Amino acid sequence: MIEFLKKAKSSAQIIASLDSARKNLILKEMADALVNRSSDIIDENKKDMEDGKRNGLDNALLDRLLLDENRVESMANSLREIAGLKEPVGRILDGWVTDDKLRIEKVSVPIGVVGVIYESRPNVTSDVGALCFKSGNVAILKGGKEAENSNQIIAKVLQSVLEANDLPKEIISLLPDSSREGVAKLISMDNFVDLIVPRGGEGLIKYISKNSSVPVVKHDKGLCHTYIHKDANFEQAIDISINAKCQRVGVCNAMETLLVDKDIARDILPKLYKAFTIEETKLLGDAEVQEIIEVELATTEDYDTEYLANILSIKIVDGVDEAIEHIVKYGSGHSEAILTENYGASEEFLQRVDASCVYVNASTRFTDGGAFGFGAEVGISTNKLHARGPMGINELTTYKFKIYGTGQVRG
Repeated sequence: MIEFLKKAKSSAQIIASLDSARKNLILKEMADALVNRSSDIIDENKKDMEDGKRNGLDNALLDRLLLDENRVESMANSLREIAGLKEPVGRILDGWVTDDKLRIEKVSVPIGVVGVIYESRPNVTSDVGALCFKSGNVAILKGGKEAENSNQIIAKVLQSVLEANDLPKEIISLLPDSSREGVAKLISMDNFVDLIVPRGGEGLIKYISKNSSVPVVKHDKGLCHTYIHKDANFEQAIDISINAKCQRVGVCNAMETLLVDKDIARDILPKLYKAFTIEETKLLGDAEVQEIIEVELATTEDYDTEYLANILSIKIVDGVDEAIEHIVKYGSGHSEAILTENYGASEEFLQRVDASCVYVNASTRFTDGGAFGFGAEVGISTNKLHARGPMGINELTTYKFKIYGTGQVRG
């Protein structure tokens, strides 16, 4: 582990010095290599899928794990999009001249060595590797054991392009010891590693946050809410609610709780019930909801659960204040939405809800690096410091001050 981290640290100086044109060319070569090796990638993924079925992974997790030709092509396209983004390194963020005639520039620079710990989705390996590469960082990746074969082949494809360009393969690499002990060692190596980004289950996030001596940007659970205000457009609200819950249920930006204004509950809940029944969504609700539609009783635990499955909790609330109170109590700071034609209500919701992404009349499913125009994302940060929301190439940089003098000394 120590020798591996030493190589990663020394590689950080090499990647940080690459110019934008060369980085972009290499990223495009990586995209082509993924497509050219798609059959090998799919073959390795089949091994993971078979193991996952034997080990009882549910359908949502299997869907996140699956790679086919379209998904490999999508992975390649993400790399091409990342290559086309503006250069994040060397941006002059600010500049001024002091009273002592010192010219100061605040300039973006890479963070250094970034360790990313994630689960299930093997496309994260190429996405995060590319984002770190574009932003001049070394990526140390630790995927879940359920995607081990897929992650190994994807990393090898990316590394083959690095080596073909006379660059060290450690610039994008998998953690050599993927055991719990290996992770524990990684997060203690603050002399080699500059940032840890955990994305996955609540237990993983808590463990990393508690035990890491390396700075952590958390990508915590997505307990997302949609609030249908009394002045909502019913047809639009139903479409958005179905999309937020059902378009892809096993992802962190899917809606887990639907809040419905009591003034419209008797009118809109039967329509919602019909739409969700078509989608075969299991519905839970409070006692007031049960008076209107046939659902199981939702418990406090249900409102505090990120299902990552086709299950939805519903609660009737008395206006914006109660909706926000519920979100404050149960939300995870990820993504929240209000559906309304009332400008005052929408602005109040936007101002008062404390989350990384707050929507008016749109699905929470848009909280995604690709949808935001970032090409991809390292994850969705629920931190408040450094990075928040979809974490793209700009959030993978820090800054330093460059000071230009003409012989000044301080008196």
